[in-house]
Amino acid sequence: MSFNIGLSGLYAANKQLDVTGNNIANVATTGFKSSRAEFADIYAASKLGTGQNSIGNGVNLAAVSQQFTQGDVNGSGGILDMAIQGGGFFVQKGSDGSLEYTRSGAFRADKDGFITNNTGTSRLQGYAADADGKIIKGALTDLQLNLSNLPPQASSKVDSTSNLNSSEPVIDQTTKPFNATDTSTFTTQYSTTLYDSQGNAHAMVQYMVKTDSNKWMAYTQIDGRNPDGTTTAPVGRLLSFDGAGKLESITVPPATVSNTTWTIADWNPGSLVDGVWKDNGADAKSIAVNMSNITQYNSASYRNPPVTDGYATGQITGLKIDGSGVLFATFSNQQSKAIGQISLASFNNEQGLQPSGGTTWRETFASGQPGYDTPQAGTLGSIVANSLENSNVNLTNELVDLIKAQSNYQANAKTISTQSTIMQTIIQMT
Repeated sequence: MSFNIGLSGLYAANKQLDVTGNNIANVATTGFKSSRAEFADIYAASKLGTGQNSIGNGVNLAAVSQQFTQGDVNGSGGILDMAIQGGGFFVQKGSDGSLEYTRSGAFRADKDGFITNNTGTSRLQGYAADADGKIIKGALTDLQLNLSNLPPQASSKVDSTSNLNSSEPVIDQTTKPFNATDTSTFTTQYSTTLYDSQGNAHAMVQYMVKTDSNKWMAYTQIDGRNPDGTTTAPVGRLLSFDGAGKLESITVPPATVSNTTWTIADWNPGSLVDGVWKDNGADAKSIAVNMSNITQYNSASYRNPPVTDGYATGQITGLKIDGSGVLFATFSNQQSKAIGQISLASFNNEQGLQPSGGTTWRETFASGQPGYDTPQAGTLGSIVANSLENSNVNLTNELVDLIKAQSNYQANAKTISTQSTIMQTIIQMT
């Protein structure tokens, strides 16, 4: 028996204890992946020698391999906490400019709005979004939360579904000309909020007057005035329905608009200042009012909520992250906008990654070059927002391995003790 055999066994058992101890120490580390010690026996023989009588020369540590199995994903409540359900790694740029890869999604925003890891030393990488919220899948960039207000957008369209009650009585406009302040001169009214280029809200009211069977007049005022700001008698638009209650045409004297959409091209935004109406200096787009979904049936007059594309200035109120890693900012004006998208990395050989501390890995020659793409693309997993991935360490198994490693160590120590006793006996014989 050789001392080297026992010593190699002690060394191997010690490494097994180290690996198991490291796993146990990181049982609560977010995104941690457990490791296992892998051993190989040692044989020493000549090139031409036969192996039938060969005796092994001990054991050595062949590898310490990490197990990239999925950890449990649990809700954490953190706004920027994220977990990967499936394959892939988050991509971070360290303070030295090098890229790191991690499964730990405990992120936060720094004073400049950049999304960083929980130590603030590395920035999360992804794809930027343009001013319209469109994701630009180009080079990776530092993801940043833009906390500035969302600029207003002037209204340019109004689209809704409504019905005019066909059983309503006809109003004779000769004896009762339209007057917005006299409810007896119109049948029903609909209100829509418009916005000018500065984000000022303006109330557009459409007054509907039944003038004959299957015919209605529509009058439009904005802020209680004609769209151009005047107070002269408004020009009505004649809506003609067929016998089935479907809109046939819109007549805007002296022309007929056949596509059932009419345009307010002369809107001049303004407001009352000390009782005097004044132009507020804001720009306004032409507003296309779509009337194609208006009907005349024998049921109560109603109007579904209108669809418009204008909105006021918005302050950011929250952040949402979907399964594909798109970061949506929500604003106080009920708008939402994509501000970026997370990128995940994948490797042909995950076992070749080099652990670099902080629950991160780095690329090596053995791992191969990373492939970058968005979550849910190919074999990449999805993002679970407001959650973290727990360590995949199985504490029960690790405690069993700890007992095994301890027994191995004691047994190998016994072989050395036995060899020492034999050597002493031989020495005494001589």
